[in-house]
Amino acid sequence: MQLSFHADYACRVLIYLAVLDDQQSSIAAVAKAYAISENHLVKVVHHLGKLGYVTTTRGRGGGIKLARTPAEINIGEVVRAMEPHFTVVECLDQQTNTCPIVPVCGLKAAISKATAAFLATLDDYSLQDVLGNKHQLSRLLTQTS
Repeated sequence: MQLSFHADYACRVLIYLAVLDDQQSSIAAVAKAYAISENHLVKVVHHLGKLGYVTTTRGRGGGIKLARTPAEINIGEVVRAMEPHFTVVECLDQQTNTCPIVPVCGLKAAISKATAAFLATLDDYSLQDVLGNKHQLSRLLTQTS
């Protein structure tokens, strides 16, 4: 299974902001730290803001920061909210499925079970849990500044 860039970048933004310990940052700083597109991050941060994971302040002196504590942000919840779909194989999408063996194939059930297990594992982790060594993370994320 592979997450979309949208979900991946959302997790990265949250990790970056969690390392800052309630300090405000900018999309430009996050983009620079991870060497990723600011344009993509604008969309991700906007979505995270609408979902209540980050607060955004526009204008001079504006920026972004976590809207909740890292312990209150569940990784499984974030991935579900940011990922457009989990149709790992065609047969999981009833509207577009054209596979002729679906009625007798066991793959759909196996993939569905694996996806559920993947998400259940992510549900066991908060943002706080994935921070690891915050000092090392901070050093790695700010060394480009």
